[in-house]
Amino acid sequence: MATQHIDSRVLVYTRTTAYRHESIPAGIAAVRSLGAAHGFTVHATEDPASFEAPLDPYAAVVFLSTSGDVLTPAGREHLAAYVEAGGGFVGIHAAACTEYDWPYYGELLGARFARHPDYQPGKLVVEDHDHPATRHLPVAWEFTDEWYDFQANPRAAVRVLASADESSYDGGGMGNDHPLVWCREQGAGRVFYTALGHASEAYEDPDFRQHLLGGISWAAAL
Repeated sequence: MATQHIDSRVLVYTRTTAYRHESIPAGIAAVRSLGAAHGFTVHATEDPASFEAPLDPYAAVVFLSTSGDVLTPAGREHLAAYVEAGGGFVGIHAAACTEYDWPYYGELLGARFARHPDYQPGKLVVEDHDHPATRHLPVAWEFTDEWYDFQANPRAAVRVLASADESSYDGGGMGNDHPLVWCREQGAGRVFYTALGHASEAYEDPDFRQHLLGGISWAAAL
């Protein structure tokens, strides 16, 4: 596989005010490793003051298992302005459990977390291989995760890349059409979301790491 060079800065934000995933350090380490290998610099922070200034220096902003309210009013304004002007946004796993009281964020991400069954093995069906986050994956991708359900099906507003096969695990609540990975455009910006990434082990999986790299590079439009 050819080396992919992004040559830019990426902001990884991991603040939590609700549930905190133990995998956050592993996620940061994985994105840093991808950056070192593919030519982008990673700034990881939990400080909301990072959003008090314009985000123009970054090619993409990554919310890595954030939860609850994580931005100040000024931070919300800067993030929205950044994406609308062409900045990239990546949400990983619990990013869907974030900023429930900010309507724009729900629109930006595409869907909000509702519940999940027990952590267990299952399968994703890759619907779209014409994207750098999924082109390396098999049609049926076996993975172990929490298999998030969402408050509403985002399909009408997003480009679905992969869906959960609820017949492959117990406790799914969305039925036969269960998007789990998608992308969309917001203003002049690009948004990528993957519901995967609950456990530290995920960030050691080569396919998942390539999945993240593809999502970040696409959102950054580089």
